[in-house]
Amino acid sequence: MTLSSEKIGGILVVSPAGQINSANAAEVESGLLAWVEKGERLCVLDLKQLDYISSAGLRVVLMLAKRLKQNSGQLVLCSLQPQVHEVFDISGFLSILTVVDSRPAALSQLEA
Repeated sequence: MTLSSEKIGGILVVSPAGQINSANAAEVESGLLAWVEKGERLCVLDLKQLDYISSAGLRVVLMLAKRLKQNSGQLVLCSLQPQVHEVFDISGFLSILTVVDSRPAALSQLEA
């Protein structure tokens, strides 16, 4: 599991690669929340390279969304692989999170 990030305008784009599961969820969560603590408010999670997410990983995404919202920020997810999209769908997360098809769509959602 790797987390790469880049700034596009005022938006932080984070791209996890590999898997988010119970073995690494705490590490991923602390990495993501550290950016929020440093003042990031607008965040895109580009999940194009994420092969698998467990319930522990879903919790990490939910925590990030909540923390951003508390800081008047916003989270947008994009480029979900079919198997990852299915996990978000079955868990009901698609109805509570903003999910779009592509990185450009995610960026435009936050720039609006």
